[in-house]
Amino acid sequence: MMQPFRILIADSHAIVRQGLSQICNAEPDMCVVGQAVDGQEAYQMALQLQPDLMIIDINLPTLDSVQLTRRLMQALPGVGILLLTTHRQDQPIFEAIKAGARAYLLKDADSDLLLQTIRTVASGEAVMNPVLALKILETFLQQQHDLVLSRGIIFLNQRDMDILRLFAQGLDTSTVSQRLCLLETTVRDRMTVILEKLHVSNTIQPIPDMPNMPEVVSRGTVRSS
Repeated sequence: MMQPFRILIADSHAIVRQGLSQICNAEPDMCVVGQAVDGQEAYQMALQLQPDLMIIDINLPTLDSVQLTRRLMQALPGVGILLLTTHRQDQPIFEAIKAGARAYLLKDADSDLLLQTIRTVASGEAVMNPVLALKILETFLQQQHDLVLSRGIIFLNQRDMDILRLFAQGLDTSTVSQRLCLLETTVRDRMTVILEKLHVSNTIQPIPDMPNMPEVVSRGTVRSS
């Protein structure tokens, strides 16, 4: 029998922490091992408790989610990070994704989507939505252009670009896999690799700020039910 995913929650609001804990602890494959009220406490607790996954509010005090994610990726590179946000703040979310977070959700997401996303992230996979896919695609296109000219480096192949383009159109995993004649597991694996490449490329040279992108659809994930 598999051990439950060990989860650490970081949010400055007690009602949010308690609500998330109740939802997660009601599941047999999840166990909340700690709750932190700010970024600094979250980092120290993560070092001590070694969780499989952290649920982090995008606007943590003392140490924001981007800084926290960067430190966690250095100290605990295997931990999965799920961001929660009240508003779709494109740049802070994208900076945290570049730093190593695997997914984000709006706080008004229903519990089924939350649990699905937790299981996906805790399993080492990535979760994607159309707005994020579009940002990643445009960032890589710009970055690859710059790096090919300066260093002859290409980070994404054509298949990865095709996957991102289809997710940016709002298609789900099943439809993307059918369009590209791939297994759904292959598509999910490729998205995880794409986010890993984004994190690695962000340590090689700064990625230029992206303009605000319009929302394509409200929500979509790499793993479909």
